[in-house]
This record gives sequence, structure tokens and C-alpha cells, in this order.
Amino acid sequence: MAKRKSRGAYMISAVAEMYGIHPQTLRLYEREGLLKPSRTEGNTRLYTEEDLQRLEFILSLARDLGVNISGIAIILQMRERMEEMQRQIQEFVASLQQEMIARSHAAEASHGALVPVRRNIPVRVHTPGARDDAGRRK
Repeated sequence: MAKRKSRGAYMISAVAEMYGIHPQTLRLYEREGLLKPSRTEGNTRLYTEEDLQRLEFILSLARDLGVNISGIAIILQMRERMEEMQRQIQEFVASLQQEMIARSHAAEASHGALVPVRRNIPVRVHTPGARDDAGRRK
């Protein structure tokens, strides 16, 4: 894959040369919705670092795994859905953590503990076959 040194935007000819592909391939990927480069006022395509990362993934699927354009589109959609679900799960876990913290603070303020604890309750445990110090059964 190509080596990138700076953060910026790249024109289609530079990207095509960096990755050893024809500019028409980039245009095809855009038509198919696989890439969405930004445009200048003069309608020139500009590829950002994120676009190049996505292109590298697309080229990896196409070159290394032999996936066709339709397959690439499906994989990219599934990947986006998974990332969205992961984001939602992270938000849910964060909200649960906040709720637990809020409830623990409220419980501490009202009772001093999360779970009420009874004190001074003798507990006698019966163990079948157990013997006391004198050898008698308990």
C-alpha cells in the first residue's frame, strides 16, 4: 500500500498514482457509493486521510480476497452497522455506569449502605457429622 506522510487532501491523480490504480477505478468506487470524496468549488475530488483508509480497505478486499464491488458494498455496510452498534453499546454501558453511581450515592445518603445489613445476629451452622472439642456430636 502507499505511504502517506502528511494530513491533508489529495487529488484523484495523486491517489491513483499512490495506490497504482486508474483514476476511473476511483470514479467507479464513487459511483457505486464505496467512496465519497469531498469536492472543491471547481468540482475537483479531494480525498482525505479517512477516504484513503477506506480505499485501502476496499483495495485489500478486492486485491487480496478477490471480493467484487457488490460484495465490497455489503461488507462496508455491515462494517458501518457494526461500528454503529458498538457505539450504541458503549453509550448504553456508560449510561448504566452513571445510573449505578447515582443510585449508590443516593443509597449512601439515605441509609449509609447499598444493602441494609443486620447487625448482632447470631448465626449457628449445623454441619452433619461434625464433632465438638470433646468428641461429641454437635
